[in-house]
Amino acid sequence: MVAYLCSRDNRVTRLERDGHSWAAHPVLDGVSATCVATDGGRVLVGTRGDGARLSLDGGGSWESTDLPERDVYSVAISGADGALYAGTEPSRLFVSRDGRSWTELEALQEVPSKDQWSFPPRPETHHVRWIAPDPLAPDRLLVGIELGGVMYSEDAGRSFTDHRPGAKRDAHRLAWHPSAEGRAYEAAGDGAAWSRDGGVSWEAVDTGRDLGYCWALALDPADPDRWYVSAASGPWTAHAGEDAAGGLYVWEHGAWRRLGLPGESMPYALAAIDGALLAGIAAASCTAATAVRPGRRRGFGSARSWLWP
Repeated sequence: MVAYLCSRDNRVTRLERDGHSWAAHPVLDGVSATCVATDGGRVLVGTRGDGARLSLDGGGSWESTDLPERDVYSVAISGADGALYAGTEPSRLFVSRDGRSWTELEALQEVPSKDQWSFPPRPETHHVRWIAPDPLAPDRLLVGIELGGVMYSEDAGRSFTDHRPGAKRDAHRLAWHPSAEGRAYEAAGDGAAWSRDGGVSWEAVDTGRDLGYCWALALDPADPDRWYVSAASGPWTAHAGEDAAGGLYVWEHGAWRRLGLPGESMPYALAAIDGALLAGIAAASCTAATAVRPGRRRGFGSARSWLWP
């Protein structure tokens, strides 16, 4: 079991679990890492101010890329065709086959609502908060703009349709189910939503959750009707550093149910990994997490007990 974590101390850490024991190995220091994606030995890290870094050996060595923008807020690696994606501030979307040279998907700039995109803390700008390539359909792509909505492409980014009906506008996280065709999920500042038709239309799913500001999400790979989000009462509570407070919820049987966590710290990152749910909490300085795709897909139920790495 392998996972990568970004933290506020300008570090990316590789976590390896063997049974109940964990080993933590810092693999990248001295960069303000905002996001991380991995697929096998390839690890792609986005930073604030220093572009994107790429490792081809699981974090053993790193190289810079020629990404034109320096503030990278989202990265992704397609499970369908291996393409690498990076999203930046201001909102631009790039794709690469080797991680070294990048091509802008300029169609994102032609979305009609672009003039209304605005990030509330810095209203003069906005960014690509999340990129979700469909692992079962290489041409299908979701892009979340903070704050602007969920954009959709069915031709690998050569064109985009504007914000999808029913999706949330303040997009934070997007995901596709790894085995259920056409099932997509969103955690957003204005709630949570999912799609059952390949991302074309969306339905709000907020019943039973008392905290409305959703941030991270994770999916049960064995059950497309069970998924997890972290949530807080609002952005100031969610992003208060080590004092951030929030909760973890599971959606099952048509409603959200709150799960217990060690303390009340905000679960800032969630990742499903080889039959376990990994939660990176704000009190531990975690900002983002990703898991290497497991060789087998197992569900992990209700997360009744937790281990500290």
